[in-house]
Amino acid sequence: LEVAQDKIIKRNLSHVFEVRLGDSEKLLFDDHSFDAVTVAYGVRNFENLKSGLADMLRVLKPGGKVVILEFSKPRIFPVKQAYNFYFNKILPGIGRLFSRDSAAYTYLPASVASFPDGQDFVSIMKGIGFKKATCSPLAFGICSIYIGVK
Repeated sequence: LEVAQDKIIKRNLSHVFEVRLGDSEKLLFDDHSFDAVTVAYGVRNFENLKSGLADMLRVLKPGGKVVILEFSKPRIFPVKQAYNFYFNKILPGIGRLFSRDSAAYTYLPASVASFPDGQDFVSIMKGIGFKKATCSPLAFGICSIYIGVK
């Protein structure tokens, strides 16, 4: 957050942006505050996915959109096999080489594997109350963009 704040100040954008530390399940904003909420590669780390999504819905104005970019699991041969091999065998080794922290690079594949992606995630979004919830797979299904409307 300090790096982001320094960049905001350096670019004279304090009147446009601010950064805050907060809880994804208890956003520090009033109901119906935003036209859009975006998250990139973060919702799979929410402690309680449904609570986090519900709070995003709460802070959206009627008609507002949530746009979520998240890893997903490819299902097409041979992308699925190549992805699983890279993600589970190669990436952790590269991570250990550079960071010396094996947990950081084994966590990523585990968190992606346990995340309810694709239509499973769309169903959760709809269950929370998002309308027009959609999933658009990207990069052969390695990641997806989810969009929902309040």
